[in-house]
Amino acid sequence: QVQLVESGGGLVQPGGSLILSCAASGRSFGTYRAGWFREAPGKEREFVAAIGRADHNTYVADSVKGRFAISRDHAKNMVYLQMSVLKPEDTAVYYCAADRSGSIWTPEFTYWGQGTQVTVSS
Repeated sequence: QVQLVESGGGLVQPGGSLILSCAASGRSFGTYRAGWFREAPGKEREFVAAIGRADHNTYVADSVKGRFAISRDHAKNMVYLQMSVLKPEDTAVYYCAADRSGSIWTPEFTYWGQGTQVTVSS
């Protein structure tokens, strides 16, 4: 089992950048794939980015491609979401997720963090 805690959210102006962090506790986190999702008010939770057990295996949603990047630090049991050129429509609660089974393309995740708020506004 793994516990996930997100941090790094806040208020940022349009065009700005932010890095979200996800700290994972529990053993063998390196054997888990991970992802980021977001949920805006009145909207369903949507996929943002995923990373496989190996660092080079990543993919991001079309809506954030070229602006967001996902990475992980195995030594620190951390997963990051680097966000740039932020837009007001990126405003949402961002969630980190992880799962020990499946591939990078599997949409379901078993473990979830509590979320961190990102607000893009001038």
